[in-house]
Amino acid sequence: MKKCCFLDRDGVVNREVDYLSDPDKAVLEAGVGSAIRRMNEMGFYVIVVTNQSGVARGLYPESAIALVHAKIRELLAPSGARIDDFFYCPHHPDFSGPCECRKPNPGMLLAAAAKYGIDLSRSYMVGDRVSDLTAGERAHCRASILVRTGYGEKTLSKLAEPPKYVVDNLAAATDLIFQMDGPDQTRAASSGVSETA
Repeated sequence: MKKCCFLDRDGVVNREVDYLSDPDKAVLEAGVGSAIRRMNEMGFYVIVVTNQSGVARGLYPESAIALVHAKIRELLAPSGARIDDFFYCPHHPDFSGPCECRKPNPGMLLAAAAKYGIDLSRSYMVGDRVSDLTAGERAHCRASILVRTGYGEKTLSKLAEPPKYVVDNLAAATDLIFQMDGPDQTRAASSGVSETA
């Protein structure tokens, strides 16, 4: 079974834009292309799992999501980086009722694992919100990592205790994953990685 790096989208892969639906407004976070390429080279599936409640709220059609994802793939191409798949939840409990896919539920991760034969115990979840980390924990991923980009700093400011793994950005998350998963387990991570537990 293969391993996977699950990534939240907005604020992790691309810069945070509330209810992003216009592909022209999709801009990658710094260093994301090289970080994802490195994940590819390390033998991970790279799968985005994103809540898109703007659909349930009536802010944009579901078809807009595919356009944004196509744009993200286009932006990553010059770096030789590949996202293997995008899973999204178009629901919101206040507008469309409860579901199993909206994070913090692990439904998108479980669906991806079933589709691609992913070993969740060897996989990682990277996000900028508590709901991302909780989804990773509920899916029994090896680790859930909080980035400071997007809503990450705001998330940290609201927590009584920081999560176990906090990093500056996706590049630093990749360093941490290499430290935990790479051939040299003792190699120190760089680029602002801090284990807070």
